[in-house]
Formats: sequence, C-alpha cells, structure tokens
Amino acid sequence: MNTIVEPSRTIPVRAEVDVLVVGGGPAGIMAAQAASGNGLKVMLIEGRSYLGGNLTIGLPILGFLGRKGNQIIKGLPQQFVDRLRAKGGATGHRACPLHVSLTMVDPEKSKDVAYEIVRECGIQLLLNVFCSAALKFGNTVNGVIIESKAGREAILAKTVIDCTGDGDVAARAGAIVEKGNAEGGMQPPTTMFSMKGIDIPKLRREVAEHPDKYDVDIIPNKFFLGDKNFTLVGMRKLIKEARSKGYKIDVDRTIIMTGMAPDEMWVNMSRVSGVDGTEPSSETIGEIDSRLQNYDAARYLIDFVPGFENAWIDKIAPFLGIRESRRIVGEYMLTGEDILACRRFEDVVAVASYPIDLHHPKGGDCTLIWCEDCYDIPYRCLVPKGLEGLLLAGRCASTTHEAMASTRVMSTCMAMGEAAGKAAKLAVLSGIMPSKVDVPALQKALLSEGVYFRPKE
Repeated sequence: MNTIVEPSRTIPVRAEVDVLVVGGGPAGIMAAQAASGNGLKVMLIEGRSYLGGNLTIGLPILGFLGRKGNQIIKGLPQQFVDRLRAKGGATGHRACPLHVSLTMVDPEKSKDVAYEIVRECGIQLLLNVFCSAALKFGNTVNGVIIESKAGREAILAKTVIDCTGDGDVAARAGAIVEKGNAEGGMQPPTTMFSMKGIDIPKLRREVAEHPDKYDVDIIPNKFFLGDKNFTLVGMRKLIKEARSKGYKIDVDRTIIMTGMAPDEMWVNMSRVSGVDGTEPSSETIGEIDSRLQNYDAARYLIDFVPGFENAWIDKIAPFLGIRESRRIVGEYMLTGEDILACRRFEDVVAVASYPIDLHHPKGGDCTLIWCEDCYDIPYRCLVPKGLEGLLLAGRCASTTHEAMASTRVMSTCMAMGEAAGKAAKLAVLSGIMPSKVDVPALQKALLSEGVYFRPKE
C-alpha cells in the first residue's frame, strides 16, 4: 500500500469531560447512564445519526433470563425495557428453549428511550462523529480524535469507555487485538428485514400440527401453540425443497421471529462469509450481498412457508449486523470452558446465560452449546491489558472466539456497559485509574442499582 506523510497540524479541543463513552449502542447507552451523576461531565459519541445500535435492526434482546427461568440481567437494562414497555415498545421476557429468552423491542421507540435517558442524565451527546485516533500519554488513554463534517477535533477525558463493538478506541491505542477463530474466520454478518401481512396464527398452527413437514431445531413443534412471541429456527426440509426448484438460499435454516405488530416477522437469513467489519471494502460487499440475498429469502418464505402467502417486505435494517470483529485482550480472557463450566469469579460484574451460538465462518449453518445455568463475567474482561484510562464493554470485551459467541448478545452487552460505566464513575471520583477500582465497592454500587449476582454457594 502506498503511503503519504500528513503534515502536523493543530487540532481544536471540542470538549474536556470526566467520562467519554464511544459508541451509542446497547452497551454505550448503559455505560453513559451508569457513569452519570455526582456532577460528572459525561459525553457519549456515536457514528450514526441515532442511538440504539443493534436495538434498531429488528433483533429481539436475547438472554434476560437464565437457563433455570430466573431473571439474571436486571439493573439499568431492565429499567430500559420497562421504559420501552410503557411506550408499547417491548414485550415481557419470554422463555425460549433455543435462545433461553426473548424480549421483542420496537426499533424506533428504542431510539426515543435512549434520547430520553441521555437528556435526563445530563449526558453530552454527539452524533455523526467517528473516532479516528486515540490520544495517549505513555500507556494511558486520555481522549480521542474525532472526525465529522466539522473536521478533525479532540475530546479529552479522564476515562474512556470503548463501546464501539469493534474495539476501535482500544485498537487505535495499541491494545492487543484478536480476530476470529484459529484460522482467523469470523462469524458471518446478517442484514435483518421485516415482513408484514403474515398470518401468524396459521404459521403457529401449521408448524405445531405438522412436525413431519415443518422440522424445527431444538424446540418441540407444539411449543408454537403456547406463545404468540417466538423465534423459529429450522425448516431445513423446506429449504432443500426450495433449492431443488431453483431458489437461491444462502443459509441452511429458516430463521424468523415475531415483531411488535400482530402480522409482522423479522427475518435473519442472509449470510456473507469472509466479511471483516473493520475493513470498509469488505463491509461494503457484506452490505450489498446480504441485502440482495434478502429478496431471495422473502420469495422463499412467500412460496413455501405457511402464513407468508400474502406477505411483503416492510423494512430492511439500516445497517449490516456484525456478529464478530476485533476482540481486545484484557486482564482476563473469558473462555468457552468458563461458560460451559458456569464459572464464578470473585470480581464478577455481570451474569449471563446465553449459549455459545457460533454461526460458522464457512457455510450456512450454526452450532449452539448451552451451559447448565449461568456464568460470571469478571471485571478484568473489561480492562485492556497494558493500557490505562480505558475500559471495554460489549462484544469487543476480552473473550475468546467461542466465548464471544455467547457474550455478544444485547442483554449481556448492556450489563457489561452498566458495569463499565459504574467503574469509570468510581475511578474518576476516587482519582484513580479504572484498573485500580476497588471491585467490592463496584459490586456494591451495581447491587444498589438492582444488578443480579448469583448467591454465594
């Protein structure tokens, strides 16, 4: 690659704050809210023109409940759902044999609730700005460089929280970074889309009464008579039949989930293998190919799946849903073995129970492995190794490829965001680095917000 030398220039400082949260998705919203208060200046910046991240692309929130049916994600994430429900923008938490639990949310109302929280908490918000560099003094991160239509500017901060999902701040600060499995293969992304005009009662009835024709992964077919909110994964026989008749389907399974409207379902059936969400030309291919795949998927659903006969595409998600990109190596790296062993940690800051849900880097299938109960996420996973002044939250936190396949879901990312925000607040108030935060004090602060930890054995 050719290079140029950029002349040195003076960068204006747009703001100096106590806590800077980079990334306004589920983790970032919780982090900014948790960091606010006590007179602290908290800023949240986001590259898109709205807040919400994956809350806005048609996905349900997975994993508020644990494998034993008890609620394990509480605190600020639950308060967010409560506010959504008050607006008619969310369902309750529904137990699911496949995904442990589902909470359907309205994409637009999720944006509104996020804005309300930002204003109520006095958080400074900047949209349409991108973090292009990290500011460092020695090994301490003390702000970021942003790019926008206003040009290149600096934001200085006592503590920075990287909630970008891709670990943008940490990577630019020189953190140790990993990507993908042993061969570098990352889980393929998806562009979600919704369809309306669906006779969902017919779909539920036909699936329940004809398991020989409508095969479903893991979940007994009769389950679909019991609840109008569900995710259906399977119908492999129908996909094989459609392919035999010339239909182009890029996945091996039908994946559809109910939305908020009574005739609405969201479809998760595009896959573009080999996409790297941190490389723009690669992500561009993913955006285009997944969108085009969706029209073939919709045609298949209309022609083969009961209840879809009169359906149409209502909306397509505003951006490609990236499952995996950078993972930052922290003071501890959570492993798949930790998850399957339901491991406990003394420095626990969040509890999770979602399965190891690996969409294969090659091919169109998926593997799910469940732990028996739930597992702890230690604070050390939020602290990048070798860097001070910086915390991580969301899918870029310190995990292996296998473990990230569990921790990447929104409920867990929200819980990590709350923990990181509360830790940043304690660090600033105590005049110390986040790596030196007193963990028992952090745990006490989280418990005061209603966060769930497992009872001592």
